[in-house]
Amino acid sequence: MVEFEVKSKKQTIGKKKGQTVYYAVPKSNQHMTLDALCDMIMDETSLSRGDVMNTLITLGKMACRSLKMGASIDLGDLGSLRIYFPPKMMDNMKDVTAATLKTPKIIFTPKAKMREAAHAAEVSVDNPARKKSLTHDPSPSGEGSEEHPGPQAG
Repeated sequence: MVEFEVKSKKQTIGKKKGQTVYYAVPKSNQHMTLDALCDMIMDETSLSRGDVMNTLITLGKMACRSLKMGASIDLGDLGSLRIYFPPKMMDNMKDVTAATLKTPKIIFTPKAKMREAAHAAEVSVDNPARKKSLTHDPSPSGEGSEEHPGPQAG
């Protein structure tokens, strides 16, 4: 489960300039180490730790080599990697050169199984303001209101 907490900041630009806004941020950045990943792969397969490490190291080298050549990399059910060069917008066609390309980015595009896993992630937001308001100030359209009177004796 990914747990969030509520933070606030004062907006400095946009429609809400000068207004205090609230947003959810993860409480901690959960991180799986390479050793933990290797252990999980070893548990699910017949590969040794050395085999798993060698495969992951080689995958990294091959991905770098392919990206340098401008090729995209299909990673099966994980998704794909590709390199993207954001362009600068120029006024004249003659001005467009390799120098007008911005710093390249690596784009990861997940496959459907990965997107489904992300949507299935359990989340909770630790919001003290909602806890107080829910216990002291029931929702006007919740059970017990005029719209939803709750159970009725017959």
